[in-house]
Amino acid sequence: MRVLGIETSCDETGVAVYDSELGLLGDALYSQVEMHTEYGGVVPELASRDHIRKLLPLIREVMTESGLVLADLDAVAYTAGPGLIGALMVGASTGRALALGLGIPAIGVHHMEGHLLAPMLEESPPSFPFVALLVSGGHTQLVRVDGIGEYKLLGESLDDAAGEAFDKAAKMLGLEYPGGPLIAKLAEQGDRTRFRFPRPMTDRPGLDFSFSGLKTFTLNTAQSCRDAEGVIDPQTMADIAAAFEEAVVDTLAIKCRRALRETGLKQLIIAGGVSANRRLREKLAETVSVEKASLYYARPRFCTDNGAMIAYAGCQRLMAGQQSDLTILARPRWPMDSLPAL
Repeated sequence: MRVLGIETSCDETGVAVYDSELGLLGDALYSQVEMHTEYGGVVPELASRDHIRKLLPLIREVMTESGLVLADLDAVAYTAGPGLIGALMVGASTGRALALGLGIPAIGVHHMEGHLLAPMLEESPPSFPFVALLVSGGHTQLVRVDGIGEYKLLGESLDDAAGEAFDKAAKMLGLEYPGGPLIAKLAEQGDRTRFRFPRPMTDRPGLDFSFSGLKTFTLNTAQSCRDAEGVIDPQTMADIAAAFEEAVVDTLAIKCRRALRETGLKQLIIAGGVSANRRLREKLAETVSVEKASLYYARPRFCTDNGAMIAYAGCQRLMAGQQSDLTILARPRWPMDSLPAL
């Protein structure tokens, strides 16, 4: 089965073609980061308009890369939620219209299920069951995964997602949006031991997260380090970034260790934009080594939003006989544990 995948949940336009026998045939991604940097965050209306401008050219590009024409497609998968409603509507209406015109089925895909299954695109994918850490700008969740659609939420952030906390901490240090990658790059030059940041909610039982207090601690630390003119010297900036990053990855690793022990599972996957963080991967590699478990993640370009993960997730559900009706469905909020099992 050849499936065209369309991702437009936020500020990246992703398109890919996945073949159930041959694997990924082509994928393309356009990021709006440069446009939104001017505003310090994603502007929903501008995101929707840019998706309209870029989606059809990207579809043509991916079809050419795949060596296919539209008539060769067997189905279309598009992100139906969660995400920005206007951005979702662009991909959903385009995907639904393409499927209707071609006389093929279409299916709306859950954005976070796409992320969760992205490691399946690698040469050595995990097998079910496993524990998944979904960590991005909008979500931080620990999930037990027994199969596609068989999800049990183990814990989640009670306030900011980890990726959101990275961006806000970067803003406190005067870094541009998106700040997460800039914090990580700055942290490489920092002393991780100069400042000791708290590891929120690790001193109590449970698998939930909280990053709002860590964000406040970062703000107070930054303010205390400013000189009379309100400037933080470069080395101190790097030290604060390193301490912040270490606190976040330590917190995530501690909770992942608990999840592995509580479930008795020996496979951990990490997915979502923050899963590309080098320090997080190092820390979790240490964690699974202690637990005699295995760690899996997608290559960096499939950690952030992309069409390949949507094409793959959609293909699995389509091959199981599922498809969406003619309704153009977009859901800005959509609990993943409400999805049907295959």
